[in-house]
Formats: sequence, structure tokens, C-alpha cells
Amino acid sequence: MGYISEEGYNKLVAQLRELEAVERPKIIEAIREARDKGDLSENAEYDAAKEAQGMLEAKINKLKQTIADSKILDTSMLKADSVQILTTVTLKNVKANQQMSYTIVSDTEANLREGKISVNTPIAQGLLGKKVGDVVEIKVPRGVMTFEILKITL
Repeated sequence: MGYISEEGYNKLVAQLRELEAVERPKIIEAIREARDKGDLSENAEYDAAKEAQGMLEAKINKLKQTIADSKILDTSMLKADSVQILTTVTLKNVKANQQMSYTIVSDTEANLREGKISVNTPIAQGLLGKKVGDVVEIKVPRGVMTFEILKITL
């Protein structure tokens, strides 16, 4: 089971609806058109459409499973006294003297451009449970980074 924000859950449901209501009918139509062209044994369009259908159905099934396994977090129950999922943490990279902010989110909601990192990343794992003022050393693929936690918000 994975924890997710209500916004993230709604995005997954919307994506599923899009795949089922728009993409699936397109592929069905492509298969129908390819089938109408005759001999299926030498029909590359038919083979490509069937392959696309298989990939789409796999994606739909995976999305359905992710939605079924998701538990929406009630943000009113969260506190900003320590780093946890759905909190935004402002850090200072001690060595580089740079500040950055990240929101800790589920894997499905992670988007570095939006400042959202997965709870399963090394940085998020190293920050979980820490408080403002804590200095933490986190092992990342490039070595060890030292961060000071400046602020935690919801």
C-alpha cells in the first residue's frame, strides 16, 4: 500500500479515465481498420496496433492496481514538527551553501521539476523523522551530502 495525496490520487484516476475513454477506442479503431485491409498474417499495421493494445492494457492494469493499493492521506492529521510524507522541507546543503525545498510525496507523484521527491529516494529517506535544526548526512550515489533542515511546512 502506498500513501498518496488526494491531488495525486485524482490525477491517477483522471489518467485512467483518459486511457480507457480516449486511448483504448483509438487503438480499437486502428485494429479494425488494419483488419479490414485483408490478410492479417502479413499486415504490419495490424501487428503494430495489437502490440500497442497490449501495452495500453498493461498500463491500464498497472494504473488500476496502483489506485487500488493507494491510501489517501488526510493532510489535516499531519503535523509539521518533523519531516514526513506530504511535508515540504527547506534544506541547506552545508558544503555548497545552497538552499532548496522539496515536498516528500509518493512514487507516483514525484516530479523533480515541481520540487516533489519520492519518499523512497535516498534524500527523503534520510530526512524522514528529522526536525528543524537537525543536520543530517545522507548517502547518495555521488557520495555523502550534509544538509541542515531550515524549515518544515505542510
